[in-house]
Amino acid sequence: MRHISFSAFSRRLLTVAASLPLAAQAQTAPAPTVITVDVAKPLGPMPPVWAYFGYDEPNYTYMPDGQKLLTELAALSPVPVYVRAHNLLTTGDGTAALKWGSTNVYTEDKNGRAVYDWKIVDQIFDAYIKRGMKPIAQIGFMPEAMSTHPVPYRHYWKPGDNYNDIYTGWAYPPKDYKKWGELVYQWVKHNVARYGAAEVKTWRWELWNEPNIGYWKGTPEEYNQLYDYTEAAVHRALPAAILGGPETTGPGWDKAAAYLRGFLQHCVSGKNYVTGRTGTRLDYISFHAKGAPKLVDGHVRMNMGTQFGDIEEGFKIVASFPTLRQLPIILGENDPEGCAACGVQTNPENAYRNGTMYSSYTAAAYARLYELASQYQVNLEGAVSWSFEFENQPWFAGFRDLATNGVDKPVLNVFRMLGMMRGPRVAVTSPGALTVADIRAQAQSQRADISALATADAHSATVLVWNYHNDALPAPPAEVELTLQGLATEKAQLQHYRIDNEHSNAYTAWQALGSPQQVSATQRASLEQAGQLAQLTAPASVSLQNGRTVLHFTLPRHGVSLLRLAW
Repeated sequence: MRHISFSAFSRRLLTVAASLPLAAQAQTAPAPTVITVDVAKPLGPMPPVWAYFGYDEPNYTYMPDGQKLLTELAALSPVPVYVRAHNLLTTGDGTAALKWGSTNVYTEDKNGRAVYDWKIVDQIFDAYIKRGMKPIAQIGFMPEAMSTHPVPYRHYWKPGDNYNDIYTGWAYPPKDYKKWGELVYQWVKHNVARYGAAEVKTWRWELWNEPNIGYWKGTPEEYNQLYDYTEAAVHRALPAAILGGPETTGPGWDKAAAYLRGFLQHCVSGKNYVTGRTGTRLDYISFHAKGAPKLVDGHVRMNMGTQFGDIEEGFKIVASFPTLRQLPIILGENDPEGCAACGVQTNPENAYRNGTMYSSYTAAAYARLYELASQYQVNLEGAVSWSFEFENQPWFAGFRDLATNGVDKPVLNVFRMLGMMRGPRVAVTSPGALTVADIRAQAQSQRADISALATADAHSATVLVWNYHNDALPAPPAEVELTLQGLATEKAQLQHYRIDNEHSNAYTAWQALGSPQQVSATQRASLEQAGQLAQLTAPASVSLQNGRTVLHFTLPRHGVSLLRLAW
């Protein structure tokens, strides 16, 4: 897809406008987008649902760029960041590959006795704990020696291959559920000994990933059985441990909804496979939500409505269980689409990933999670962005990642912005903003979604503003008129952070260098700097009258601003 400079397009529009008669300019000048933030009207807490990240390839964790990115993720958040990874129990030598990973925690001797080796998985968790991060410790996948169908076991998938090729021997049920339970017990017990019970009880534990598709080759009943043995083992090792599931795919799909509902029903009223009694302990609920981009007339068109449909249907299902509706919910994967390791060469609809379309989509999507949770009166705890990094891959290869070759992408700066927001959410009104119903109906493909999320505490107010559209097409920038009111001060310091083509954007900086695949040390340093969150203007003092101020700024299409007033 040919890259088009939005700033150049805007300059052409301004040149044309300047040549028009004054009367024509007055008639054609767009009205500003009016947004009002009332700091005196709190809406409720803003839990850090954005401080959750995940990836398929756990062995990237301790590689150079993985270590660097983990440090940056830990630094962007005032609270511990949770990290979810697949393949933590998969058999293998620890070699990293796309859609693959291994730790070799479990093998058997010639007599069929268990042999445990925690070295690699400890290396992964050590990388989190030393940075103050928390694992979402995924209990999966099936070790080769336990699998009912172990051959073939290791896959060698690459972009362009059939995605179903990844589902090999690790996806099958165990030959012996008691052996599986003992493995889980020994792993949790080992972590308690290594990190301490006080630490491990703050983690989240979960069973498997997307058992309603090829990741699980057993039946729903066999998954429920696996969960019961897992739950008994986890809580035998650490009664205070927090265990959830089932990490199903998006409930917007009928079969996925039925699987989620069936699992929850089993936990509430099913016969426990271990105890024989009714029900099984469940500490939180997890499912996934994905969008659906496509190519339309040669350009990318996103579909946030599909992602929101997954979220809403999942919330409805949870809310339908009176004894479960207040359990925490973690959206185990919350993304614009489903394959992080599918690049633009094989999936051109994923061309949104390198630039500001991904960052503006993320801002608009995450901001509305609070609204959806409030609407359905559920307890949303986290939303995992399934995005990390892919070691030793081409620069800006179009994977769904936060950084490329150690250089941050624009999307990472959205999470930095969210990490700067303090205090409860406060009221935002924007007459032109799209509703969730509009987004479900694909209105973002007809007009821009320009809106805001705001928070405030005793000495600051922070507003996240985005200019999002589903189509990757150039458009004039929006003029924004932002009013803040209800502030208990007469003067404040304003900081304005920005993500657009010229700010917080290593991708356009890389393109300006000629899109090199061989980067010099000087170029790398400049790209690393370009990938950091940048301010649009120097900090400035703002005067308020009766606790009110009006700020004007221009926001390009797919741009994101964070404005912070402090006093």
